[in-house]
Amino acid sequence: MRQSNARTKVINPSAYNALADALTLVFWNKPPFERYLRHMLGTHTELVAQLDFGETKRETSGRLVNYSRANEARYSDLTVELMLDVAEMDRFPNLEQQVDKEIMLSRAETAVAELRRWTGKRQDAIREHEQHAAAMIADARQSQEAREFAEDHETLKLRFLAMHASTDPHQRGRDFEGFINDLFRLYDMEPRASYVMEHEQIDGAFPFNTDHYVVETKWCQGAIGRPLLDVFKANIERKGKNTLGLYVSMSGFTSDALAVYGFSTPFITMDGPDFMAVLDRRIRLDDLVRHKKEHASQTGHCRLPVAAIFSA
Repeated sequence: MRQSNARTKVINPSAYNALADALTLVFWNKPPFERYLRHMLGTHTELVAQLDFGETKRETSGRLVNYSRANEARYSDLTVELMLDVAEMDRFPNLEQQVDKEIMLSRAETAVAELRRWTGKRQDAIREHEQHAAAMIADARQSQEAREFAEDHETLKLRFLAMHASTDPHQRGRDFEGFINDLFRLYDMEPRASYVMEHEQIDGAFPFNTDHYVVETKWCQGAIGRPLLDVFKANIERKGKNTLGLYVSMSGFTSDALAVYGFSTPFITMDGPDFMAVLDRRIRLDDLVRHKKEHASQTGHCRLPVAAIFSA
């Protein structure tokens, strides 16, 4: 309210009149009236110079309001601040000391209530303006985040395609682990890099919803068979009860492995087409994992091809 956006609306003439009336009535003695105005006008000495505190309070208040209104472009912020300050008054110490305080207090309260009615309208208009400005800022921020998200996606896609051209399988495996961590981090899925437990190497891990996933990654020439999946299953079962697994194989899985883990499975699987669908932004990574988890829970099958999600 006390910012430069107060200029977005012309101050209603009736609000000026309400300010003049309130300033006249909230003080009875001239010294506190003068001290208050000098304080509120602050460094605007040119405005103070327009006032003659030897005049009546009504004349001084009227002169202040008339000058402020005539120079509204310059003094609108100050005028609104003064209106708000008077409108927020709920006690009038100078009036409370007077003999006819009941009458004076009643008049002051009525005048302040009228001013408060106009400042309320003013605040509603400015609040609407601020909400609109905040929405525009939020939209701009969201657009910027969307651009950055798309750029990060494209960078990861180029890395993924470059790994396909690698002739060093060991380096490609290390790069693939880093790629997966960066992809999961892009979706705020809090990946943990590879770590070593006693007699066991974990390629990675991440939490998702109420479960904790351990990750196994393979980029081999041939499809992953049942023996490796059996080992992965045993590793998962040694963890906590809410632990599941994600087995990533760029070369897919053998039919016998999928047959064994087609009725009951503690893990889900991902392959090359899954990653390309995510990197092409045809499906979000978190949505893909959610679909695969739901499919495994409902059918017991470890594999849900991304094409089946699109055709559902």
